[in-house]
Amino acid sequence: MGLEERTVCFDRDLEIEAYRFKGVMQKFPNHFHEYYVIGYIESGKRRLSCRNNEYTIGTGDLVLFNPMDNHTCEQADQNPLDYRCINIKTEVMKRAVHEITGREYLPQFSQTVAFNCELVSLLCELHQAIMEEQTDFKKEETFLFLIEQLLDEYTLPYAETKACDLKSEIKEVCSYIEEHYAEHITLDNLSQLSKMNKYSLLRSFTRIMGITPYRYLETVRINEAKKLLENGVEPIDAAMETGFVDQSHFSNFFKEFIGLTPKQYKNIFTNNKD
Repeated sequence: MGLEERTVCFDRDLEIEAYRFKGVMQKFPNHFHEYYVIGYIESGKRRLSCRNNEYTIGTGDLVLFNPMDNHTCEQADQNPLDYRCINIKTEVMKRAVHEITGREYLPQFSQTVAFNCELVSLLCELHQAIMEEQTDFKKEETFLFLIEQLLDEYTLPYAETKACDLKSEIKEVCSYIEEHYAEHITLDNLSQLSKMNKYSLLRSFTRIMGITPYRYLETVRINEAKKLLENGVEPIDAAMETGFVDQSHFSNFFKEFIGLTPKQYKNIFTNNKD
């Protein structure tokens, strides 16, 4: 088995990240992102769980994650994973959608997996352009054509994109975690806030959000740490500012969630600025 490769490039023209994982066997825990993820399997087979649905995905399959879609995946056999994806922040997606449709809204992918999808070739073309740091406008043209086709084929109609209101108690718990993630939060705190006993809170939160309260907290912390690292903050400072007990704890969680160490992730943006 060859050595794994993990390559990430940030495109400053499009303001999106492109990831390439080659030869990877890592299991990714249940988590979510604050941005859209559009990816495909080059080779390998994975078991994917997203929004309480189970999939077995392989070569040529397209995966589509909305912001906040909880998901986890692991190898389905002994063959390593080769995977490419782009990450699109909500403000970038909103601009692209407005450019294409004339409407300002955030689309909602209607399905997580598109098996043997013809759009993989277009995504591959865009991904390659980003990795090669191409500067001509063909890259933006490809990006807009990709988003246009995704909107047409794999998103809910505009009228159905309004988010459903969360149960008020769970929404309050989420808001509290998002505001106090850098502090020491206990299950007692969340239980009192929600006016539920601890077990009822755990069951209700996990059923509605698809992720446990503690995993939600971990994910919020990692997402906030990413923002700090993107702005040049040193990993040890990012760890302290986001509530991790020490840098080792932070590094382990970051690698588990993102697939890169905090230093590797920071260097993407440091090198890009240079």
